[in-house]
Amino acid sequence: MRSVKFLIAAGAATLMSSAVFAADMPIAPPPAYAPPVVEDFGGWYLRGDIGFSNQRVSRLNNVLDSQAIASHQNLTFSTAGIFGLGAGYRFNNWFRADVTGEYRGNSTFFGTDNLTYVGPAFGADTYHATKSEWVVLGNAYVDLGTWWCMTPFIGAGVGGARVQIANFTDVNTPTLGVAYGDTVAKWNLAWALHAGVAYKVSPNFTVELAYRYLDMGDGLTGDLRRFDGVNAIVNPTTFKSITSHDLKIGVRWDLNNPPVYQPPLIRKG
Repeated sequence: MRSVKFLIAAGAATLMSSAVFAADMPIAPPPAYAPPVVEDFGGWYLRGDIGFSNQRVSRLNNVLDSQAIASHQNLTFSTAGIFGLGAGYRFNNWFRADVTGEYRGNSTFFGTDNLTYVGPAFGADTYHATKSEWVVLGNAYVDLGTWWCMTPFIGAGVGGARVQIANFTDVNTPTLGVAYGDTVAKWNLAWALHAGVAYKVSPNFTVELAYRYLDMGDGLTGDLRRFDGVNAIVNPTTFKSITSHDLKIGVRWDLNNPPVYQPPLIRKG
């Protein structure tokens, strides 16, 4: 009987010592969770722009210029809309580049030309036409620092412009003779200067307000014909040095800021 009590006491002591040892053991940390792989888009972004133009042409040239001893021209374009899309890449915090393509809507052209010939003799012409363009540019920008989410920038671009002159008429004011020019489109070297300010609305979305000076080269009419289809003497007419002061609002969607991964919440105890 005494030996049985001794065995029971020894077993109880063993269980108690095991429980104390287990209580003193450190708690193992929870297993680590590896974040999911997030696709890296680098510094790519997409952009879209709308705006309006304020265009100029230096002068209209034709064969009458060689016969006149003086010519005074007054040439104007109406404002036209600008619609563009593009894609680009941000290399670091201050330098980025993109390629843009845009359509510049029809702008109405009106002009007058008062000519003086040897004699003296005088002539006067009135011009009408419409003009539109497709422009493709490669652009580079320098961001000048950020304050309160606003980043001023400057830039330059070079590319090509497809200038189309349509519905051209040349009215000789004294005689009311009219000549018509066929529609002609031609590609020219184009270049641009940019300046503006960007506002970062969110990590992925930026709004721009920008000014651009754009040089699109020359425009050209088709051969001029009278109303009866006979080829006129003045062939063709060249719109020399077409430029534009553009005001644009643009947006950029950055593809290099995926949603931040949040590890799962782990509670102890």
